[in-house]
Order: sequence, then structure tokens, then C-alpha cells
Amino acid sequence: MKVVIGCDHGGLLLKNGIVALLQGLGHQIEDVGTFTNDSVDYPEFAKTVCAKVQDGTCERGILICGTGIGMSMVANRFEGIRAALCHELFTARMSREHNDANVLCLGARVIGPGLADEIVRVWMTTEFAGGRHLKRIEMF
Repeated sequence: MKVVIGCDHGGLLLKNGIVALLQGLGHQIEDVGTFTNDSVDYPEFAKTVCAKVQDGTCERGILICGTGIGMSMVANRFEGIRAALCHELFTARMSREHNDANVLCLGARVIGPGLADEIVRVWMTTEFAGGRHLKRIEMF
């Protein structure tokens, strides 16, 4: 699967680990930055990631900032984007199974790399259940 990933300076270290994890799992990654610890504006990275999911260049996106809150707020402003802020495994699974989330938001200052890896694994492998959930998504 092709996945686009972006972060601000607060999520750089976590992003780099997740890129390596996804590549190891056989996914094709488009990393749109940031690439340094210099302070940047997270909305710019959220816009880039969401645009690539919207236009079908990438099937899913991952956004990382300090808490994940800012990224999720920006991402959910885009038509067709269903961004889920997940800090544990249950919401990661349910965001895919019931909500067909296409963008995962993570908070690097909230979760550690081990938990982040597990969240990403669950989120990437959980299929959308469809059925009664599809009707609700179509109401967005």
C-alpha cells in the first residue's frame, strides 16, 4: 500500500521510526517531511498529506505532531478525509473497522515509539467492516 507521512518538528523522531516500520512491512512510503528539528508549522504538512490522500496518489496518510490534536483538526477540514487521533490500540482498530479512517494522527509527546508501532500495525491491517457503518460514513 502507498502511504504518505508527514510531521512537524515535534513528531520527527517518531515519524522516522514509523517510516522504517512501514517499509519493513512492505509498504511504499512518501515522506513529505519535516526532515529537521527546526520549528515548522504543522498545518502545511497536514495539507500536503491530505491532498495526496484526496487525489488518490496515496491510499492512506499518517500525521504526527506533539499531541496529534493540531494535525487531526487540520486534516478533518478536508473533504473525503477521515482522520483519527489514536493513542491506544482499540481506537486505532475501531477507526478503521467502523469509520474507514484514511488518515492516522499520532502524538509523539503522548505515546512512545513501541506503542506507536503497534498502533500503526493495527491501523494498517484492520479492514473497514462496511455494512451499517458505510451508511454513516456516507452521511459525512
